[in-house]
Parts: sequence; C-alpha cells; structure tokens
Amino acid sequence: MEGEAKNLYGLLAQFESPEHLLDAAEKTRDAGFTNIDAYAPYPIHGLSEALGLSKTRVPLIIMCGGIGGIIGGFFMMWFSSVVLYPINVAGKPFNSWEAFIPITFECMVLAAAFSAVLGMLALNGLPRPYHPVFNVASFARASIDKYFLLIETTDPKFNLAQTRTFLESLEPEEVSEVTP
Repeated sequence: MEGEAKNLYGLLAQFESPEHLLDAAEKTRDAGFTNIDAYAPYPIHGLSEALGLSKTRVPLIIMCGGIGGIIGGFFMMWFSSVVLYPINVAGKPFNSWEAFIPITFECMVLAAAFSAVLGMLALNGLPRPYHPVFNVASFARASIDKYFLLIETTDPKFNLAQTRTFLESLEPEEVSEVTP
C-alpha cells in the first residue's frame, strides 16, 4: 500500500444506471483489479460475473445441512422407536424404517433451510452494522437509485493516482475517497 493511501479504505465511483455499473465492473476486472465490490439497490443480472466473483459455496452448505437433517431425523425416529419406547404393534419390527420417511424428509427440509439462511449470512459477513463506505455521504443513495463500484486499497494493483484516473475514465458521476 502506498504512503498516501494509508488512511484510505478505497475509491468509490458512483454511476447513474445499472448498465454503466455493469460496464464499469467488466472494465475494472479486465484491468486486473481483484479487490472490487459493487453496490446497487437491487440485484443486477451478470454483475457477479462482471466482478469476477467465484461460485458460491451456499449449495454445498445446503446439501450438508440436508444430509445432516436426514441423518438426525432418521436417528431420532429410530432411537425413539427401537431404544426408548419399543412397542410391538401387530408384529411389525421395531425398526420400521418406512414409517420414518415423512419425518426424515421434513427434518431434511428444515435443516437445509436453516443451513441456507445461516450459510448465506456467514458467507456475506452479515450482519454488518458498519462498513467504511457508509462514511461517503452519497452512498446513502445506494439503496434508492444509485450504483457504486469500490476498489479497495488492499488490491495489489491499487495506486491512488492511477486508480483515480482509471475510475474517472469510466465516466462516473463522481469518485469519492472512502476512509475507514
């Protein structure tokens, strides 16, 4: 990190439309920047690809949660029917696994749903009550009608003057410095 950028979190460019943001994100990624982020009032199709973000691990987390729900649900039913309360009904075996399927399925769905929510929150670093971009006054419009692109100072290619010049070449409405 350069000496002039020590008290800086990054540079934030404000754009007027999602198309401009998408185009700017692609050009920023193509220019070699890697520690970049974008903010918009709603999801923009193709923005994660334009930023060069990797695939999410949420589906794997959901699958693990679902498998855990299957194992937990089946074990809960088996343990209560075979170990805790073995009741012989019409000569059926204690381990009547066919009767366990509905509860096992419901436990899978419940555990997968909880895993999805908790995994998404954890991977997104949420809840996040504070972020340095909140220090930029115009960023309050990010949830209303403006689109922002952030290049962090931790990016290996970050140089304050060159990065500012690059962002200004993308024709944003404004470029702001983000302080921590």
